[in-house]
Amino acid sequence: MRQRLQRLGLDSIADRLDAGMRLELEDGVRLFACPDVLALGWLANRERERRHGARTYYNFNIRIEATNVCVASCLFCSFARLRPGDPGSYLMSLEQVWDKLRDRADQPLTEIHVVNGLHPDLPFSYYTEMLRGFKRIRPSIHLKCFTAVEIAFFSELYGMSDEQVLRELRDAGLDSLPGGGAEIFAPRVRRKIAHDKCDADRYLAIHKLAHGLGLRTNVTMLYGHIETAEERVDHMLRTRALQDETGGLQAFIPLAFHPDNNQMRRLPAPTGVETLKVLAVSRLMLDNVPHIKGFWIATGVGVAQLSLWFGVSDLDGTVQEERIYHMAGSDTPEEMTTSAIRRLIRSAGREPIERDTLYNVVTGADAPDDGRMSVVV
Repeated sequence: MRQRLQRLGLDSIADRLDAGMRLELEDGVRLFACPDVLALGWLANRERERRHGARTYYNFNIRIEATNVCVASCLFCSFARLRPGDPGSYLMSLEQVWDKLRDRADQPLTEIHVVNGLHPDLPFSYYTEMLRGFKRIRPSIHLKCFTAVEIAFFSELYGMSDEQVLRELRDAGLDSLPGGGAEIFAPRVRRKIAHDKCDADRYLAIHKLAHGLGLRTNVTMLYGHIETAEERVDHMLRTRALQDETGGLQAFIPLAFHPDNNQMRRLPAPTGVETLKVLAVSRLMLDNVPHIKGFWIATGVGVAQLSLWFGVSDLDGTVQEERIYHMAGSDTPEEMTTSAIRRLIRSAGREPIERDTLYNVVTGADAPDDGRMSVVV
């Protein structure tokens, strides 16, 4: 492999990694330019195995999108409807939201993941009561809810500071923030594809505030549309700088652009090779972020399996009822059982580990089946 890396001009990068030295912007750009995806995977897998060995994490979670009404008009979004009453728009009542948890009383869920549109007409109490209701139904459930973009929207809509919003949500039961809304931090791209949501500086500042309040978070990156390799690497470096400052990030989650049913539908979706490159480079650049997550809903199940040898150490979880990607054309299952996820991981030659949101191992979870029909993968 050393000779192969030399032929590719990557031996100096391998030497820096061996010496524990950080990669910089030009290194990341060189990695993206490399035509040999297997060489990239070999480098990324070394870093993955140094941290996690064969361990691959997943969790028993449910995803809830309580409304798709959203004042933002992101070009890549197939989920949002701009106004209440628009065709395809919806808003769940709090009882309907809580029923998503009540109906799963027999499931050992550890996490609820909530992401919504930016609805202009709801009171702040809709969100605080949502959290309190979940905790009343199941006090032990971890609530990973509301992206930094939603926090910024709440602040502006309700006349509160970002910190005040976070404190009140935390007091109502919020346990951590998801990473959505990051898209690409580069101003050039953000102005074109997501001009009316909070900018990168504010997104990162909200994550910094959350970390200061004891809330862990993730960061995403939407790739495969109009961004350049330099802009991808810049996004990773800004994420790395946040982690240097706070240490509050748990995972970096590259998300593949899906073109169906949105204003960027003339662009092709990223290929499997491009996805594997992004995941591998993410692992190599983000030396201080514990996990690179291969969100199987976005990558597809087959690429998700391959990604476990390209730097990925986490596949997210059971998910259940995801709408955002499926409205953009994803043909993956809407959910997977824990037994299906374990089978997927084992057949890729890795060791499945069920975790909670904070990466504590769920003991007694590695059962042969969870009693529900499994998705065939």
